[in-house]
Amino acid sequence: MSYDLKAVIARRDLLDVVTRDLSAARVVDLPHGLALLPMTDALSDALTDESRARHSAFWSLPAGFDEVLVDWSRTGSVAYVEAEYFGGVGEENAAVWRDGELVRGPLHLVEGELTPTEGSPVCQALRALGVSAGEDDEFTAAGLDAHRNNDGWLS
Repeated sequence: MSYDLKAVIARRDLLDVVTRDLSAARVVDLPHGLALLPMTDALSDALTDESRARHSAFWSLPAGFDEVLVDWSRTGSVAYVEAEYFGGVGEENAAVWRDGELVRGPLHLVEGELTPTEGSPVCQALRALGVSAGEDDEFTAAGLDAHRNNDGWLS
């Protein structure tokens, strides 16, 4: 089975405000007062700034969107996460911005690397957003296991 996620995660109220004028944006509720903004092709196209370079730490972050995340983070913490797995093998990238600054990451876990003791990049980003693992890891506690791809989040 495969898993593919490319999304912004932040408080629901923050995402509602910053995406108000983005017709391609679809915000989905998560536990812990958070929400997920799946990075669809249409949203990526709407957010891409061709005059800016694409951030080399991510494979799908639209060009210039890291600067938008800096702006969004002035209102509250914002994470950008990417995860692709097939048959349990894959990669993750994540970063967290707060108060206009990059405060965590970019974090990477590439195929063949062991997961760090502090958790995968996505789990670390979720922890920075206030998700507590409890009996599960932060990934499960935040409900990111509910769907296997962005299309699932939008259905």
